[in-house]
Amino acid sequence: MEKVYVSKTASRGIAVAKIYKYEELDLSPVQCKIPEQDKEGQVSQFLDARESVRAELEKLAVTNEIFSAHLEMVMDFTLEDSVKSKINNDAENAESAVSEAIAEVAAVFEMMDDEYMKERAADIQDVGKRLMAQLKGVQLPDIGNLQEEAIILAKDLFPSDTVKINTDYVKGIITEEGGVTSHVSIIAKNLGIPTLVGVKGILGKLNTGDTVCMDAGEGVIIISPEEAVLNEYKQKKQEYEDEKQRLEKLRDKPVITKDGKKISLCVNVGNAEDIERALPVKMDGVGLFRSELLYMENTHFPTEEEQFQVYKRAAELCTQELTIRTLDIGGDKELPYFEFEKEDNPFLGWRAIRISLDMKEMFKEQLRAILRASAFGNVRIMFPMIISVEELREAKAVVEECKKELREEGKEFCENIETGMMMETPASVLLAEEFAKEADFFSIGTNDLTQYLLAVDRGNKKIADKYSYFHPAVLSAIKHIIDAAHKENIKAGMCGEMAGDVKAAEILLGYGLDEFSMSAGSVDYIREELLKLTGNI
Repeated sequence: MEKVYVSKTASRGIAVAKIYKYEELDLSPVQCKIPEQDKEGQVSQFLDARESVRAELEKLAVTNEIFSAHLEMVMDFTLEDSVKSKINNDAENAESAVSEAIAEVAAVFEMMDDEYMKERAADIQDVGKRLMAQLKGVQLPDIGNLQEEAIILAKDLFPSDTVKINTDYVKGIITEEGGVTSHVSIIAKNLGIPTLVGVKGILGKLNTGDTVCMDAGEGVIIISPEEAVLNEYKQKKQEYEDEKQRLEKLRDKPVITKDGKKISLCVNVGNAEDIERALPVKMDGVGLFRSELLYMENTHFPTEEEQFQVYKRAAELCTQELTIRTLDIGGDKELPYFEFEKEDNPFLGWRAIRISLDMKEMFKEQLRAILRASAFGNVRIMFPMIISVEELREAKAVVEECKKELREEGKEFCENIETGMMMETPASVLLAEEFAKEADFFSIGTNDLTQYLLAVDRGNKKIADKYSYFHPAVLSAIKHIIDAAHKENIKAGMCGEMAGDVKAAEILLGYGLDEFSMSAGSVDYIREELLKLTGNI
């Protein structure tokens, strides 16, 4: 018997079953230089493979919108141009050209510090896997064919793998790579399958047929458990299922303090599909819509109309509050179609609101799209990385300029749309009282705020132990922000990781936080904790 401890829980739960080791096909390209007369044929092979993949994805997109994004990726003209260039200019064969082009696009996402963005690389690679399988004329393995209960073990899984999962047989998932915000993790969470990701070295420890107990909530895998341990985990599994049902019964209970104040429980999302998946937890709205994903998964700056359709759908899905953060790129977030100047310290450089105010026409296209969407729901605008009152006023002035244009064009929007700001810099903390006079709401971004206050790079593993939002300086800053907001009768929310941490709930409630916004999977647990703290259960 061996016990393995894991830090990345993608989906809570307990599973007891035998391992099914998912072996991927070798899709590495055959590399060879091709003569001039073969180039046209190689391009045709790529286009034929792409057409087959497009047809596959169109069918999948009917029932799962993740594949709508994959469909856009495979038909992306940038990908096509890259593949054709490698064939025509570099004399590469189709397999090699596709493999390199996919790797280049995926690398843009993999280099990012933001986990949500970083893990979009898996979606690009999934598209590449489909293309390579078509080029090689092979059938991809299908875990939908399982006929007995099993825990899937794989190096990594892609959305096209997990979408075929039959929950009658797949009782758990363990991957050696991957992250908690990948689409695979999201799908697994929606299916209620216990999932642990990023378990280094696990492939070398297990084989098909090995018995395993896993507790994804605690981050524990027990290999070849003894009979007593096996029985213990079967009992724990039943207890977990009972707890899950109990938490679901609490979803209709509002969190109200003893003095009658309602605490809002919201979710952080990257697109409208995330909202749809979060609806079962009965959240009070979206506290953070990361609009940058719309830019980063595109081949060009999205037009006003393209953005409007996305924001409109989000507003219609989220009948309560929908807070859209304006473009937050720069730092670790780049665009495949826009070249940023190299900066020695991009996290302190040209990013977020600084880019928007410098690229005013781009900013106006986004604001006009958000304003138009506000006619279809309770939409709010939130500006990132504000460090001065002048910046906030300038951003608000652009909003007013867009309103004027829309009025003249006869286009509907909410005249009283709220404009707020992220509180994520030391400057915003020190000037909180001044900002509270200008903003309609605050949202505390504890990820960057902690990084900047403590001068600790949250992506640096050597000093990871120094990064903590429980540091007295961070806690003091959070309390100051909330107090400043309440002094001017505006609400203070939080959309950083701390909002979804059960251990932080009592502190934040005590400070008077009005809104907790987090991943959908954390809402049930935060709701229960707050209901206990407020004496509602």
